[in-house]
Order: sequence, then C-alpha cells, then structure tokens
Amino acid sequence: MADVLTFTDSGIYCAAGDFHIDPWKPVARALITHGHSDHARPGMGAYLCTDGTAPVMRHRLGADIRAETMAYGETRRIGGATVSFHPAGHVPGSAQIRVEAGGEVWVASGDYKTVDDGLSTPFEPVACHAFITESTFGLPVFNWTPQDELRTQINGWWAANAAEGRASLLGAYALGKAQRLLTGLDPSIGPILTHGAVENTNEVLRAQGLALPDTIRVTPDLVARDHPGALVLAPPSALGSPWAGRFRGASSGFASGWMALRGVRRRRAADRGFIVSDHADWAGLNAAIRATGAHRIFVTHGYTSIFRRWLEEQGYDAAVVETAYEGESLDAEAAETPDAPEVVE
Repeated sequence: MADVLTFTDSGIYCAAGDFHIDPWKPVARALITHGHSDHARPGMGAYLCTDGTAPVMRHRLGADIRAETMAYGETRRIGGATVSFHPAGHVPGSAQIRVEAGGEVWVASGDYKTVDDGLSTPFEPVACHAFITESTFGLPVFNWTPQDELRTQINGWWAANAAEGRASLLGAYALGKAQRLLTGLDPSIGPILTHGAVENTNEVLRAQGLALPDTIRVTPDLVARDHPGALVLAPPSALGSPWAGRFRGASSGFASGWMALRGVRRRRAADRGFIVSDHADWAGLNAAIRATGAHRIFVTHGYTSIFRRWLEEQGYDAAVVETAYEGESLDAEAAETPDAPEVVE
C-alpha cells in the first residue's frame, strides 16, 4: 500500500489528492495548518485553511490570495483523498490536517501544544495510522510553567517594576504568544503598550471576535513618560533595539520555551525569563503521540534525532523528516524586523 503522504523538496505531498501541506516552495494547491511564516508562505496557486487562519494569512500574504476555508471537523473530498482540519492548540485558527486515502489515515500536525491557553481552540487528538509531529522542544528538560503560575509571575514582575517607576518590556512572538500573554495581564497595574507588529495582529484577531485587553500602539511620537509603569509587549528582536531605546531604565523580560535552558536568558540580556511556549513540551509531545494510537511517527523540526531514538525505544516505527519549518527558533527571533508593518512571528 502506498503512503498517504510523502516528503518532497517542495513539502509534504499527497499524491491521491495532488496537494501539498505547508509547502515551502510554490505549488498549485496548498493546505495550511496555521499562519506562521514558516508554514504559510507566499506564491501558492491556491490555499485551503481553517476559517480562523485565513484572516491572518490574508494580512500577511495579501488580501488577493486565492484562499478557501473549512471549519474544524468538516470533511472535503479532494481527488482520491478525504481531508479535514482539527484543532492543534498552537495559535488561534491552527489545525492538524487529517488525510484519508486507500483506507489509511495520516495526520500532519503542523505545530501544536496540548495545554489549553484560553485563546486558541484546544488540541484534539486525532486517531490515525501515521502521525507527523514536530519536536521543537523534544527533550525532557522542557516542561512549561502552569498557566496560572505563569500569569502570577508576569503580573508580579510588572507590578514590582511599576512600583519602582520602571516600564516592563516583554518579548513574545507577535502571532499567538503575545495575545496569549495579553489575556493573562492585569490591566489595573498600568497601561499596556504594544509594538506595531503585535498590534497589527491584535486588530486581525479582534475582528474575528477574540476578546483582548485594551492596548496602546507604540508610534514614533509616543512619549514613554506619559505612560508610567507600562508593560510593553513586543517581538523578541525589538528588545535591545533602537525601537526600545525610548523606554529608558525599563526592565526586560523574555517569554519563551528556551528560558528552560540555563544561560539563554543571560545571552539574551534579559532581566527576567518566563518559561512558556505555544509548542508542546516533552510531556505534551509524548501524550499527543500516544493519544493518536499511531504506530508510524515522522519527526520534523527540533530535536529530531534524539526524539526519534526515544520513540523507537518506546516501540514506535519512527523516522526523521527534513523540512523547512523552524518552530520557536532563537535564530528566527534574531532575524525578525521589528519595525516591519507585517506580522512578525
């Protein structure tokens, strides 16, 4: 029996339906798991995604892209394959893509997390024969701070800084993590300011009905002293940049899964690190894979070789697949363009 999905130099390919999933080269038809730039790229002939991902994709890639949408759980026949989108819990609108052909079910999970962040539709396991998983944080050292504890940590840090008359600069990806952190902030502490890349995404998500606290966009003429004790939410690369220079004396914080590794906060020159990610941690990866019931596991982006060996020791038929996906990459954070008008992940 032929594999339902194969791995090509353009991306994950379904021959039965003649489409690609999250391709990194231009193809005729692309099914997209979510709107981050390493999964939703320009130049495709046609796109298919969830109704929650389409607005972000149009914001990033242009309003004139050919994009159709599907609701979670809806099925569609494409050629000889049946496809459906299921919640991945990664960012708003993110999905796993279920593909059935010839009696076999494969699931391409994209990026995912198993913790309910209160913003994204929570992850739902999908039974399958083969599961394509990320392994961005595929080491036992990666275990995320519980949601309530994380909120207490961030609000406590912000309140202490505000009491000292200092601003708090918090670095987080502009799509997903920034909004997740926003929903946990206590607005009574002070004003919440946002970098343009974060605020652009806020506007897209608010237009979809997502409830977010009131924020103030940081514009070139904004005067920091007019907003004492503010928390400033920005892409990670904006911290330490000329853009952040207006907030003199501010304390800087960095919200990332990489904060679980010793020395990363010091290398980032951050005063405070918060251990949080929109990707699954070690426990989440293992729980998600078990819940699928799949025996064949394909491991992409992250600690691929280590995680594959671990899966083989647990009895899985596991293989590493090379892709152009980045996950939550420190290199990708450094390469962001803080003042660009488009979304910066």
